[in-house]
Amino acid sequence: MNVLYLATSGIMKISEVLGEQNRFTRTQFVGQSLLGAWAVALLTFAGYTLHFNPAPVGFLFLLVVVCVAILAGFWQASIVSVLACACLDYFFYPPLFHFSIADPQDWVALGAFEASALVVSRLSSRERMNSFEVQLQRTSMEQLYELSRSTLLINMHKAPGPQIAQLIQRIFGVEAVAIYDANSGTYDTAGTWRDLEKDLARECFDEQTEGEDKAAGTTQRVLRVGANSVGAIVVRGNMGSLAADALASLTAITLDRCASFEKESQIEAAHQTERLRAAVLDSLAHAVKTPLTAISTASAGLGEVGKLNQAQQELVALIEDESNKLGELSTRLLQTAKLEADEIGVAQDEIRVGELVRMALEEQKGRMSGHPVEMAVPDPSLTVRGDRDLLSMALAQYLDNAAKYSFAGTAVKIAACQSHSEVLISVHNFGPAIPIADREKIFQRFYRSEGTTQVVAGTGIGLSTVKMAAEAHRGHAWVISDASEGTTFFLSLPHNKGDRE
Repeated sequence: MNVLYLATSGIMKISEVLGEQNRFTRTQFVGQSLLGAWAVALLTFAGYTLHFNPAPVGFLFLLVVVCVAILAGFWQASIVSVLACACLDYFFYPPLFHFSIADPQDWVALGAFEASALVVSRLSSRERMNSFEVQLQRTSMEQLYELSRSTLLINMHKAPGPQIAQLIQRIFGVEAVAIYDANSGTYDTAGTWRDLEKDLARECFDEQTEGEDKAAGTTQRVLRVGANSVGAIVVRGNMGSLAADALASLTAITLDRCASFEKESQIEAAHQTERLRAAVLDSLAHAVKTPLTAISTASAGLGEVGKLNQAQQELVALIEDESNKLGELSTRLLQTAKLEADEIGVAQDEIRVGELVRMALEEQKGRMSGHPVEMAVPDPSLTVRGDRDLLSMALAQYLDNAAKYSFAGTAVKIAACQSHSEVLISVHNFGPAIPIADREKIFQRFYRSEGTTQVVAGTGIGLSTVKMAAEAHRGHAWVISDASEGTTFFLSLPHNKGDRE
C-alpha cells in the first residue's frame, strides 16, 4: 500500500506540473507527453519490482491517462495510453517480456484507456471553456459597471460623444471607438481610424446594420432607446457579443440622458427669459397707465375749453381713440403678467353665457363695422362659473381677431352650446387660412404668422391672453382653419350645473 501511495503521489505531482501548462505549442506537446511517459515508466518499474498483478497496475495506468487527459488533452493522453498498454502487455501479461498483439486483453485495455481519454478530455475542455466564458463575462460586467459609474460623472455642459468614446477605449482597452449621435449629427472618435473607416458608425446608423467584421476586427451596433434609433457605435478590438450589446444600450441611454438635459436647460433658459420679459412688460404697462390717464383727461378737457372746429374735433377724437387702444393694451399686458405669475384670483361668479357674449359684442362694436355679426346661443339658461372680466376679455379678443383677419364684408359668427360637461363658445370668420404649423404657435406670446405680419398690425399678445384665461378656468383654447370653410376659434369652459340640480 505504501508503494501505491508513493505512486499515486508521483502521479499527482506530475499532474500539477502538467497543470501549469496553459497553451499547446509543439514543445509543450512533447513535454507533456514525455511527463506522462515518465509516470507510466515509474509505475511500471514500481509494479514490476513489487510483483503487482496486472489489475492494480492497469488501474494506476488508467489514472495517469485520466490525469493527462484532464490537464493536457486527448492526443497527449492517447500517446500515454498506447505506452501504458505496451508496458502492461510486456511486463505484466504472460508470457512476460513478449508483445502479444493479438491478445484481447491488450485491445480491451487500450479501448478503455482511449475511451477514458476521449471522454475526460472533452469534459475538461468544455469545463475550461465555461470557466473562460464566465471569467470573460465577469470582466465585462466589471467594465460595464465602471463605465456606467463614469458616465454619470461626465460633464453635461460639454459634448457627450468624445467623453463616452474615450471612456470606452480606456475601460475596455480596445484599439479605437467611433460614435455617431443622430440627435446632434456629430461623429466622435477615440483611437486611430483609417480614412476608409471614418464613416463606419454613420453608415451603420443609415443602413441599420449590426454585427462583427472579423476581417477588420470591428464590432458594430445601432444605438436604440426603446424603438427609436439615436445613433451607432463601432469598436475595433476584442469584445464579446453580449458585452457589445450591453455597451450599445449603455451608450444610447447616456446620449439620451445628455439630450434630455440639454432640452431641460434650454427650456429653463426660455422660462427665465420669459419671466424677465413679463416683468419688463409689467413695469412698462404700469408706467404707461399714468401718462395715459393724463392724456385722456386732457383730451376730454379740450372739448370743454371752447367750440372746436371740424379739424380740431377730429384730432381730439383721434387722441381719445388711440388713448383707449393704449389703455386696453396696457390692461391686457397687466392681466397677462398676473396670469403667468399666478397673482390673480379667478372669481367664481355664475355668468350667463348669452350675457357674456353680448358684453363682448358691445365692447367690440366699433371694430365690427363692415362685418355682419351673427349670434347663436340657443339656450338662454346656459351658465358658466368664472371671472366675468377675464372671460369677456377673451371673447373680445376672439372678435377683434376675427374682425382684423376677415375678408371685407364677410360675416362673423359667434355661437355657444353645451357639449357633454363643457360649454363650447366659438367665433367663426372667413379670411386667410392659418397654416397647420402655426395653429399652436399663434397662442404663444408675441408669435405672429409670417403671412400676416405685413398685412395687419398687431402685437401677438391677444391670443396668448385667451389661452391663459381659458387655462385659469380649467378650459382650453384652440383653432381650426380651412381655406374653403373659414377659421373658427374655440373656447371651452367647464359647465356650471348648479342651476339644474
